[in-house]
Amino acid sequence: MAIAEGFNPEGGTKNYSFSTYDSHSKLCDAVRLSRQKKANWGYFLRAESFYNVATKEEEYGKEPGGFSLHFHEKSHGEGSLAMVQSNFNGDGLYFLDEPEAALSPQRQLSLLLEIDRCRKLGAQFFIVTHSPILLGLPDSEILTFDKGALQSCQYEDTDSYQITSMFLNNREQILNHLLDE
Repeated sequence: MAIAEGFNPEGGTKNYSFSTYDSHSKLCDAVRLSRQKKANWGYFLRAESFYNVATKEEEYGKEPGGFSLHFHEKSHGEGSLAMVQSNFNGDGLYFLDEPEAALSPQRQLSLLLEIDRCRKLGAQFFIVTHSPILLGLPDSEILTFDKGALQSCQYEDTDSYQITSMFLNNREQILNHLLDE
């Protein structure tokens, strides 16, 4: 969806133009997105290509008039969150592919706050996640492909919620079962 909307396959804004490895699906050629209102800004955050986008951001920062936030000088999680905080604002269109990958539970809550702040200002998000924290964002529509077809799902019915809840409520029993030799 992000590529069909004009974003670089590895992530960044629509102005990012680079490729280190073409790993995206050609499905993007068959997808057409429609919105009632055109977004003034947007960003594609893809967990597996954070390093490449951070590197490109530093290169773009060296160009005349450029500015870099030096994401590589931070940990992966802190750099990823800083990338969000510096690029997300209201009235935008955002695509996030497993944004929780580098984030601790505390930082997932920080990301949830950033998403909610932007949502309240009119931003729209498409998020692929396994995080029960991010899935818990109020007023979200959760879609799943789990049974072979796209369908709506309640928060408590997601595998992420059920497995996390089961583990937290029965940790010793589950670990004994899993680790029993």
